[in-house]
Amino acid sequence: MPSTLFEKIWQAHCVDTMPSGSALVAIDRVFLHERTGAAALKSMAAAGRPVRDPARVFAVMDHIVDTRIGRGDGTLMEGGSAFITETRAAAHAAGITLFDVNDPDQGITHVISPELGIVLPGVTLVAPDSHTCTQGALGALAWGIGSSEAEHAMATGVLRLDKPRTMRVTFTGKLAAGVTAKDMALALIAAHGAGGGAGHAVEFAGEAVEALDIEARMTLCNMATEFSAMAGFIAPDAKTFAYLAGRRYAPANFDDPYWKTLRSDEGATFDTEIVIDAASLAPMVSWGTSPQHSMPIDGAVPQGPERAHRYIDLAPGAAMLGTPIDVAFIGSCTNARLSDLRRAAALVKGHRVADTIRKAMVVPGSSAVKRAAEAEGLDTIFTEAGFEWRASGCSLCFFAGGERFPEGSRTISSTNRNFEGRQGPGIRTHIASPETVIASAVAGVIADPRELARESAQ
Repeated sequence: MPSTLFEKIWQAHCVDTMPSGSALVAIDRVFLHERTGAAALKSMAAAGRPVRDPARVFAVMDHIVDTRIGRGDGTLMEGGSAFITETRAAAHAAGITLFDVNDPDQGITHVISPELGIVLPGVTLVAPDSHTCTQGALGALAWGIGSSEAEHAMATGVLRLDKPRTMRVTFTGKLAAGVTAKDMALALIAAHGAGGGAGHAVEFAGEAVEALDIEARMTLCNMATEFSAMAGFIAPDAKTFAYLAGRRYAPANFDDPYWKTLRSDEGATFDTEIVIDAASLAPMVSWGTSPQHSMPIDGAVPQGPERAHRYIDLAPGAAMLGTPIDVAFIGSCTNARLSDLRRAAALVKGHRVADTIRKAMVVPGSSAVKRAAEAEGLDTIFTEAGFEWRASGCSLCFFAGGERFPEGSRTISSTNRNFEGRQGPGIRTHIASPETVIASAVAGVIADPRELARESAQ
């Protein structure tokens, strides 16, 4: 029988099926960060349980670490330094690989794992972070777990799981100029709801997906968790193998016939199918309290929950274009890779952030991205335009009790969530592509990146 890619990976990792129907699934990689890593490792040590295979476990400082240039263990979050020092001690004691605060390979989990070839096609990878699904862009089955599940995976090498249903989301046709993977994801969630993928492992497919570069595929898969999917992934292809070639933890070559089998067979059936015309999509921007509250940038705010309208302070029927903003932010595991920064820099070059903008920041997704961007002069382009250039980390993708934007600010952000308080108390967040962030920062109001691109081309 023809099989889906998900079924192939599941069967290759299913150790046993229990009477209840749940399965024991082998876990190839576990990734920890400082917000939860110390707790999981210390709990295991207290129980006398060693890490079963330390070579398969990695940890990084990314969530609470300060992103100001010249940082150390100190953080703006009260008590935040303890998360760093305790994770460091616990990681060393457990014998696992740690990418420390100022390690050359430090960065956001879901950025550095692909950069280093830790995630590979066909592997299972888990981390105590909901955006672990990002790494499915490489053809892996990757998903977020809790700290106790991380302990179990490290101690036993398996996790007990209920098998999810399968879904294929096919983007037909070609994206128009100025439309990105971020817009594809927001359009999907806006059309089918934030719970549309619940209980499913989602494969993204179609001409528009195949045309995306690997980093754009990561953006699309990153947002699968905002769709409530267990995981999002894309079948590996020649682009995938070329991206991974030569990376530290990747194999020397991908000539093994197994790699070529990692795709859904012709005629394979999915529990749910969604088809979206990519050519019909426009740049998207969120307006409410969920990624499902997203709309084409040139449209009018739709009717929605009263609380969402109250939070964002926009009435139904209001135009999104021209809405004044206070803060512009580019960063996060969604849109802070080198390709994101290149596109953003190309758009902002020769322009300045509007005088009405109170803060504008660019936070690279990893130390490697930061170095590469600086080697290309992208940091200079951003700083000359009025953006602050930072060290890598999660930063203000979320509010961890430390750094914050000015209270009451309206933010245009390349991040993945616009929940109330996501970027700090009283902060109104609009999520969009890096291009839309740039166009809006230059205009001082929410603006269409296609217009700025046309202006720049003249």
